[in-house]
Amino acid sequence: MCGIVCYVGNSKAKPLLIEGLKRLEYRGYDSSGIAVQDTGRMDYYRAVGKIVELEKRINGLEINGTTGIAHTRWATHGEPTEKNAHPHRDMEEKIYVIHNGIIENYQSIKKRLEKKGVIFRSDTDTEVIAHLVAENFTGNLNEAVRKAMSQIEGTFGIAVLHKDIPGQIVVARRGSPLIIGLGEDGNFAASDVSAMVRHTKNVIHLNDNELATITKDDVSISTLQATAIKREAERVEWSAEDVELDGFPHYMLKEIFEQPETIKNAMRGRLDKGEGVPRLGGIIPVWDKLKECRHIVIIACGTSYYSGCVGRYVFEKLTEIDVQVELASEFRYRKLNFPPNTFIISMSQSGETADTLAAMREARRKGAHLLGIVNVVDSSIARETDAGIYNHAGPEIGVASTKIFISQLTILTLLAILLGRHQNLSLTEGVEAIRAMEALPDQVQSILSKANHIEAIAAKYHDKSNWLFLGRKYQFPIAMEGALKLKEISYIHAEGYAAGEMKHGPIALINPQMPTVAIAPKDSLYDKMISNIQEIKSRRGPIIGIGTEGDTALKEMVDDFIEIPQTLDFLYPILTVVPCQLLAYYCALMLKRDIDRPRNLAKSVTVE
Repeated sequence: MCGIVCYVGNSKAKPLLIEGLKRLEYRGYDSSGIAVQDTGRMDYYRAVGKIVELEKRINGLEINGTTGIAHTRWATHGEPTEKNAHPHRDMEEKIYVIHNGIIENYQSIKKRLEKKGVIFRSDTDTEVIAHLVAENFTGNLNEAVRKAMSQIEGTFGIAVLHKDIPGQIVVARRGSPLIIGLGEDGNFAASDVSAMVRHTKNVIHLNDNELATITKDDVSISTLQATAIKREAERVEWSAEDVELDGFPHYMLKEIFEQPETIKNAMRGRLDKGEGVPRLGGIIPVWDKLKECRHIVIIACGTSYYSGCVGRYVFEKLTEIDVQVELASEFRYRKLNFPPNTFIISMSQSGETADTLAAMREARRKGAHLLGIVNVVDSSIARETDAGIYNHAGPEIGVASTKIFISQLTILTLLAILLGRHQNLSLTEGVEAIRAMEALPDQVQSILSKANHIEAIAAKYHDKSNWLFLGRKYQFPIAMEGALKLKEISYIHAEGYAAGEMKHGPIALINPQMPTVAIAPKDSLYDKMISNIQEIKSRRGPIIGIGTEGDTALKEMVDDFIEIPQTLDFLYPILTVVPCQLLAYYCALMLKRDIDRPRNLAKSVTVE
């Protein structure tokens, strides 16, 4: 969601802060702002819209300070207007605050402060933080922030500047990520490593209810109870070049084309072909309990939820484990009754998804064990689980997730094979599965080599207002994911349906203006999918078929055909999703959408 960037050092802060904000644009935002401290004054500017609007506001101005904070806002409380953009100030205009998250008790705090004569300038929850810090300030900014934190309910990552305390920034976190970067020419803080990785790879992750005072030469961390903490810096494993476009017009297309390598990274060092058993070191702490587990609940949101839906079918195919898949945003509202030794698998690209974190905490209260599948090392979900498996997919910048989805499918399949081999999956079956998985990177590459063909199909249908995606069993979640991708980035209405449900309603929508993407590889349900395709064809609905190479019967039946290589039934989703991603991308391109930053969406959803 929102983005935070801070710098204190020897260099001018403005260019570093603007650069950092630009690297956070993929997270989704509607306004931005900056505050730079400079010898008893604050250079303070905000703007609605893209960061270029903020740049227009400050270009040509002398902003020479070396300490500053900057922010991109995604509106929650109050419309996207300049008065609601961050930073926010206290009445005396000495304290400046930027904030990610939600202050749940801001209304009661605001009413109390207003009775004391405090005048609020915005409609946001964030502004109460500035006034609370001012109320508690007696010369020590860290202590004032600490006291303010004790009065706040909700989630936050915050950074605070004081006009009269040069060269110092105080940051704090509870439930919203905040990372400190240790540089040679000064120190940074940000909500995402990508904002500062060009200048430092040495980072310290703040935990919940921790504060840090940052100067150009030092970082001191403490708890809400003022207990000092010593924490070693960690090394970021990817570089600034990993978040460059590298010749691609959009990050989404780049990340789609990175998927062969993504699959390799998810499997690297984790395959034992001789025994047909994956090696997943991250689950060693819970392995004794996990191998006896007979009940798993996968919790996730959005694209991660659909990968979990595929995972359920894979686990049911390869293991004796009962698997449920739950939307994290709805999970806590159910009456939870877990069998003994239940494992929760939480999946999140960012590792910071608020709904997933909340669902995990509720599951732990009910006695479940927690596993995580995340891409961001030392993220909140990674820290709160008992064990986990990292994607190792590198940064994903496009808001619409692609390579993380395919990485999650790969890792869920590895985990299912591992657990299956300790149950009823034979050596022969395990070896066959692993060999088929080893072929996946080249098979995905072969699909990508047909991108021009898929682009031509998109050109034929991109102006259609409604699409239907159909699949059965393993392909049903892929139909939902394909529809989601089209909705996310092209703004075309699309529905993903279980093909067997078409006759129970959606068939009424079929007409010559509504294309259907029929996902029909030669698997165990192929014949049933052919029957569904014939139903659409008889109603003159245009059909884009995704099927196995050499399937001439399907090719002749549909209007347009996209070939995928042959693989095992439960591995087909890793292949069939790729044409769906490309169809969505090319439709959005032809409709001139903002592909990497679709409207109203954010990359890391840190509010519930």
